[in-house]
Amino acid sequence: MPELQRLRADHAPAVLAFELANRAYFAASISDRGDEFFEQFPDRHNALLAEQEAGDGAFHVLVAEDGSVLGRFNLIFAGNGTAKLGYRVAQHIAGRGVATATVRELCRLAATRYGLRTLRAATSHENAASQKVLTKAGFVPAGPAGPADLGGKHGNWYQLDLSCLERPQTAQTADR
Repeated sequence: MPELQRLRADHAPAVLAFELANRAYFAASISDRGDEFFEQFPDRHNALLAEQEAGDGAFHVLVAEDGSVLGRFNLIFAGNGTAKLGYRVAQHIAGRGVATATVRELCRLAATRYGLRTLRAATSHENAASQKVLTKAGFVPAGPAGPADLGGKHGNWYQLDLSCLERPQTAQTADR
């Protein structure tokens, strides 16, 4: 069973393998990261870990039982209880509900672990699969997203009010 894990230094080789194996697949619906991303991957991975340590974001990987990375699911904290959600899943598991289930799991973590109230995600008009994932996870359209938001593409923002998610019952609320 795949497990959503907070990004760690030892994930670097599996994350790089995931990005390389799926580069062409991702480029079909989102902007390509470019050769520089891959050439400087160790520095970029370390920068994400530093951002996470500083409290600027929470980065996660979906890890298969064999240790391979099946997806990346990131929260970039934007202040005022809001974060931007970004995600990508491997081509060989796309269309099987894995992205939707993992986005839902991350939404619960966003509310319970990170204390967030609102998530926003942008997707291009061409990325119907991502639009479907967001809609199934409870996000609603929230206005246009421009090229600066989507690496040169046009699309829409989607938003989720996390207060509508069911909160886990604590001992205090169970007694009321």
